[in-house]
Amino acid sequence: MLNQLPPLKESPSQTAGPYVHIGMTPSLESITGPNVKDLGSGPITAGTGPRIAVTGRIFDGSGAPVSDAVVELWQADADGNHAAAWGRVATDGTGGFSFDTVKPGRVPGPDGKPMAPHLTLWIVARGINIGLHTRLYFEDEAAANAADFVLNKILDPRRRKTLIAAKSERDGRSVYALDIRLQGEDETVFFDI
Repeated sequence: MLNQLPPLKESPSQTAGPYVHIGMTPSLESITGPNVKDLGSGPITAGTGPRIAVTGRIFDGSGAPVSDAVVELWQADADGNHAAAWGRVATDGTGGFSFDTVKPGRVPGPDGKPMAPHLTLWIVARGINIGLHTRLYFEDEAAANAADFVLNKILDPRRRKTLIAAKSERDGRSVYALDIRLQGEDETVFFDI
């Protein structure tokens, strides 16, 4: 007869730690090596299409800016093809981040219908046990957003607004801004992937 093992307790998750931005964006600390640039830095080359800027700030539960987070952006190209289009930046002292990219096209959703154009964001920082996944949708895509498979899975319409980036124009280019709130009032919707 086999010995019965008692159930094992789950070990605690490890946070990203206070040095996550050093490991993922070493140039910010003047750490040099074989790579001239940090992986994922610079303009995102997602094929041809309208160039846009994506900006935002990350805030903790008390409303303070998170100045040591790393944000990764994953997206389709302007034609809706998922190529290796991604970027990575560290937040600045105000919790701010910015990407120079191409506005993505629509991609098929799980139901086979096209999803609204969107960007996938992944956020890590000290105190976050598991990277946070969220999306950024564009306010000028209202009809597509209203029919989007993922947005419609969020039952409370007020929560959907935490994923919609506001549009403005700067130097003849569209700029989309989305603040990310990790906790508290107007907490951003995060996805369990």
